[in-house]
Amino acid sequence: MLDQLRPPAAVHAHCDLPCGVYDPAQARIEAESVKAIMERYNASDDPAYQTRAITIKEQRADLVKHHLWVLWTDYFKPEHLEKYPNLHDLFWKTTKLAGQSKQTTDVTVAEKLLGNIAEIDKIFWETKKG
Repeated sequence: MLDQLRPPAAVHAHCDLPCGVYDPAQARIEAESVKAIMERYNASDDPAYQTRAITIKEQRADLVKHHLWVLWTDYFKPEHLEKYPNLHDLFWKTTKLAGQSKQTTDVTVAEKLLGNIAEIDKIFWETKKG
């Protein structure tokens, strides 16, 4: 009975859950799928296959955006922006590239997307050290 009367202990964590649940690898894996689909789309002359490829590519591009937004809104904090002043712009440009990859089959867009995700990944792991 006494336990029910005591207020719950306050728990503090860097992010919503104890660290370890966030990782840019999720966005990277989906972006790699987007690039692979673009390559296969461009190599095919089968309209049915191309239609299906476009559908899947758009779904994967949405997942890239989702994983980036979760990372941006749930993991990164104001102190990260202080240390990495380009972080906001990097996320903005990267999510824009994910959206652009839905509108094109140009593999260079997917390559740029992967490059930006690699930059986010580098910063992410630097913040995990501190």
